[in-house]
Amino acid sequence: TNDGVSIAKEIELEDPYEKIGAELVKEVAKKTDDVAGDGTTTAPVLAQALVREGLRNVAAGANPLGLKRGIEKAVDKITETLLKSAKEVETKEQIAATAGISAGDQTIGDL
Repeated sequence: TNDGVSIAKEIELEDPYEKIGAELVKEVAKKTDDVAGDGTTTAPVLAQALVREGLRNVAAGANPLGLKRGIEKAVDKITETLLKSAKEVETKEQIAATAGISAGDQTIGDL
């Protein structure tokens, strides 16, 4: 399988700092799976970028709490924008189309 949770579970590292990072990625993938059931490959990639850029900014003198507040504001704005563009899925055909896209196979979506 190539979903993020399965891949993350296979990561085992010796270096204690790398191990902390790997555990973070595992937790991100698992929580994404628990909450959304999808996006378990994308979420760890985004988490890695946030950590990398966050550490780079802190090393350059940025305030970690300021970075946290900025990330939280961005999350709020993104959530607001996504909710505004969301469309209700009501009919059986819409549900099947959505399921087909999610599964990557319209035959499965039609079930």
